[in-house]
Amino acid sequence: MKLRMNPLGGDIVASADERRDSAQHVAALEAALEDRRAVVREGWGAQRVHDKGKLTTTERIDLLVDPGTTPLLVGTLVNWGRSFAGSRRQAPGAGVVTAFCRVHGRYVMVIANDNTVASGAWWPLTPEKIERAQQMALRLRLPVVYLVDCSGLFLPEQSRSFPGRTGAGHIFKKNSELSAAGVPQIAGVFGDCIAGGGYMPIISDRVYMTERAYMVIAGAALIKGAKSLQLTSLDIGGPEVHVHRSACADVRVPDDRTCLEHIRREVERLPDSGAAFYRHGVEPEPPLLDPAQLDELLPRDHRHIYDIRQVLARLVDGSLFHEFMPDRGLEVCTGVARVGGLFVGFAANVLEPQPHPDGPGHRPGGILYREGIAKLAAFSRACNDDGVPLVWLQDVAGFDIGVEAEALGLLGYGSSLIYTNSTNATPMFTVLLRKASGAGYYAMAGLPYEPIIQLSTPVARQSVMEGRTLAIATYNSKLDDNFEIATDDPAERAEIEAGMARTAARIEADMDPIQAAARMDTDEVVRLSELRPWLEALAEMAYQSTGYRRVKNPRIWSLHDLEVLGSAGRSPTAPRDRAAGAGPALAQPVDDLGEGTELVAPEPGARPVCAPMEGSFFCRPAPDLAPFVAPGQRVEVGAKIGLVEVMKTFSAVRAPLSGVVLRVDIDDGASVVAGQAIAWIRPAGTSEAG
Repeated sequence: MKLRMNPLGGDIVASADERRDSAQHVAALEAALEDRRAVVREGWGAQRVHDKGKLTTTERIDLLVDPGTTPLLVGTLVNWGRSFAGSRRQAPGAGVVTAFCRVHGRYVMVIANDNTVASGAWWPLTPEKIERAQQMALRLRLPVVYLVDCSGLFLPEQSRSFPGRTGAGHIFKKNSELSAAGVPQIAGVFGDCIAGGGYMPIISDRVYMTERAYMVIAGAALIKGAKSLQLTSLDIGGPEVHVHRSACADVRVPDDRTCLEHIRREVERLPDSGAAFYRHGVEPEPPLLDPAQLDELLPRDHRHIYDIRQVLARLVDGSLFHEFMPDRGLEVCTGVARVGGLFVGFAANVLEPQPHPDGPGHRPGGILYREGIAKLAAFSRACNDDGVPLVWLQDVAGFDIGVEAEALGLLGYGSSLIYTNSTNATPMFTVLLRKASGAGYYAMAGLPYEPIIQLSTPVARQSVMEGRTLAIATYNSKLDDNFEIATDDPAERAEIEAGMARTAARIEADMDPIQAAARMDTDEVVRLSELRPWLEALAEMAYQSTGYRRVKNPRIWSLHDLEVLGSAGRSPTAPRDRAAGAGPALAQPVDDLGEGTELVAPEPGARPVCAPMEGSFFCRPAPDLAPFVAPGQRVEVGAKIGLVEVMKTFSAVRAPLSGVVLRVDIDDGASVVAGQAIAWIRPAGTSEAG
């Protein structure tokens, strides 16, 4: 490869208190996530299954996977908190377990009915969850292992799982598509296998049945009622029938453990993974910077910014990264790194304010502008052309809006990016780090654009707009130009306030990643510390199967052409501070503040702390809290002086030097322009003016 990898990251800019606050917030959310995972894992309890002499689904998967490996579950929280007519209990995980698992060193997709939950019945969203797993396997050409123990549809809710485009019958279409694509399918039948459950294993390349298993279109109870016959389901469709007479199954085995041993042997006969070949002789290595520090990086308040390159530095091998076009489209970061020794492309939002390309001052990050959109589209096309898997790290507030944005043709540039991501053949994976808002969520390969998988962190938020913003839009006719309630009637004011609060609260609840996962609006919620292991696994899965997609050797990448064109006019040896993780300046030098900016220092030698962009300035973290700084207070370089808010994103204004705060010039909530002095600091070591 001709591209030089550069070190990323370094010390986190936030103070120790800020890092601790972030870590505590994430820890609380992740503890709640673990509680929910435990409920799903428990199902309805193991005792009834054990009383039948069978293993639970979790126990079967534990015996199937390679020792020391952990299944990567997807769809864990589907149907979380949802009740169903005809059942006093809920259906944890929609009554089915779907997971990427290692078997004899190869990744497979396991689809296993949870036999503790209504004997593995199919509930609303169970078919969709199975089909989603099948689609993931088809896109990556991963072998599929079905562990079938299914009593058929949960009949009281049949109208919500039987008909429709993605109803239960669509599972069998996916079986057929997998077979047509040459993806191996192996089924073990362990117990009930009724109606749709009976069809599910039939198209598989190998079908094993235990002595307790049966496959029937209709069970014994239905046949007795219809034909007055005294039969058991084993008589109708047990292994004696389907292995020895109908040939609908291949092998008869005595019990669960034996069946799983045979399935493992079948997987062992399949081709090895191609991942080692595509490492090109490079050994995997962990990030130089600890991934556990990700908990400290994302601020508690979702409106506050952080350095995305610090995140990348804790995800990629050796914390080494090659950034493409670092001087263009500064609101996004695109580049290539190794993950588990394998090449992976990354496209991520940059949250810090960036210099405005057409004038003085800065503009907020986390928003897609023309240059960034074009950069993302070009990078996405190059990764697709080279066969480099692409990871999208989203923290996006949406597209730029306004007269200038429309005149620059953002609709057209956005359509180009959407077209590219809609037609890519290279594997794409999406991670919602935090905000996933509006059309920005779509453009950066959100779930509607069919990434192979979309992961959400516990702090992720999916929405068209934030709760407060939507409440303002809903009640706009009742508000004045400053979005304040425009009435002097106390009763009417109270009614509007309550309505806006209800609207905002409902939207905030809908944005919760647990609820998104329950609706299948995201595939899995993962802890921040789990992101690196997930990316390692996804990278390996992207390279495991060979021959079905284009994968260029790195010498002939189209990305090299993009690199040359993107660096035109820049010395090949010029420093690339932005690629190395350097954020924007803490404050602008006095000489760079633009025309017409008046600065009146409170004393000779005082240094201003200036607004990096136009917006609203806040000197307090919340209206009822003390200011960040006060006159006479000593601050260190990097200390937070205040916040500038643009489009509901808050950028910290930090001290450019250590010293004593002399004065804060701007009132809380007041508007500022780029370069305007917010506060003044007497540099450390300078004596007090006379």
